[in-house]
Amino acid sequence: MKIIGFNLTKILVEKRENQDGKIQISQNIDIKDLIKDKIPISNEEILNLKFHFIIDYSNNLGKLEFDGYLILLPEKNELKDFLKSWKDKKIPEDSRVPLFNFIMSKCNIKALNLEDELGLPYHIPMPRVNPGEKQ
Repeated sequence: MKIIGFNLTKILVEKRENQDGKIQISQNIDIKDLIKDKIPISNEEILNLKFHFIIDYSNNLGKLEFDGYLILLPEKNELKDFLKSWKDKKIPEDSRVPLFNFIMSKCNIKALNLEDELGLPYHIPMPRVNPGEKQ
């Protein structure tokens, strides 16, 4: 399967009053819909996978939400597997992890920039340089 398109349709960022205490950050991806379609200039069938990605801060500190879709070009057997699994509102096991990783990589980059602009803590740890030992 090839990912031939990625688009965001909604970005919502909200920062609320600073809260005291330890802050926990959770992430969640929800697949909203899977629609079979055709490429207008060919007879190839594609899948339009709509998603909702959320980063939620505990203590009501803030929230980032992304809605969007992926356009997938599956092989014939993959198309059948996707459509069969989607009857139960699931994604085939062997495709779920790569798709979720792709969604997270695209949304996490945007989220880090937005968190920086709003002064929210980063939801993933940034690399740090530590002083080396003296010899």
